[in-house]
Amino acid sequence: MAHQHVHIHTHNQALTSLNTVFIVCIVINLLFVIIEAGVGFLFNSLGLLSDAGHNLSDVFSLLLSLFAYRMAKRHSTDHFTYGYKKSTVLVSLLNAIILLIAVGAIIIESIYKLRQPEQVSGVAVSWTAGIGILVNGITAWLLMKNQKHDLNVRGAFLHMAMDTLVSVGVVISGIIIVLTGFVLIDTLISLAIAILILISTWKLLKESLFLSLDAVPETIHLHELEKHIAQVEGVESFHHFHVWAMSTTENAATIHVVLKDLTQMEEVKHAVKDKLRDYGIQHSTVECEAPGSHCHDSCCCK
Repeated sequence: MAHQHVHIHTHNQALTSLNTVFIVCIVINLLFVIIEAGVGFLFNSLGLLSDAGHNLSDVFSLLLSLFAYRMAKRHSTDHFTYGYKKSTVLVSLLNAIILLIAVGAIIIESIYKLRQPEQVSGVAVSWTAGIGILVNGITAWLLMKNQKHDLNVRGAFLHMAMDTLVSVGVVISGIIIVLTGFVLIDTLISLAIAILILISTWKLLKESLFLSLDAVPETIHLHELEKHIAQVEGVESFHHFHVWAMSTTENAATIHVVLKDLTQMEEVKHAVKDKLRDYGIQHSTVECEAPGSHCHDSCCCK
């Protein structure tokens, strides 16, 4: 009970800290979007407008992630016995879809600008994008600490890190315009932005879609885990082994274990649970069966 209390307390502390990080990131990025969009309209820069649109989608993504984390903290009910943890997976999927829509809008507008190029102020573009490097860099740094073990945070971190690189590209385009007057570079940079966003979004889209369909999380190497379970002393075989994500940070599993000796039930059960926990599976149900039990389902025997 003491271990459980410490785990819950630590988990709640992490969520509270992460919520604060999200709020700070949302505020500074929203302020920058307003400034960047204003300068983009004033100086007719597609690069700045497209980057502002992408940064606005990041703000919405951060808001959705914050909402999902708050939902994940709510207690379970008779109708939602797992609570609302799965909302973090659904929000991650929605964030990926929002980014894909933003990519489509940028590409369409870029093609239009290629046909009808307009004059752009390279100085305004460079200064505004330079501020973007600072804002996106700070945001990425704030998210970096928590991005390794959470799909939502990792997605936000990758987007902000990518945005920092994109802002560098926009600064370069502004300098090129000032030195050469080649205004098409602004449109070409916006197309490069779209490609970079698409690349960074693909993995997030794939992983969040798979998790929403209860696939095994990418961080869990199932075949390797199966080998370790088979090596547990007292295990004759196992079947009906299922692993899925309850949220972007918590995993669950069920497994039927056939014992060599029924008297070893408790020891084997604890040993199997420890193996699952080592692989990041916090919630597990282990059912033990008597020696000589057979599973007639051809797809479940190991």
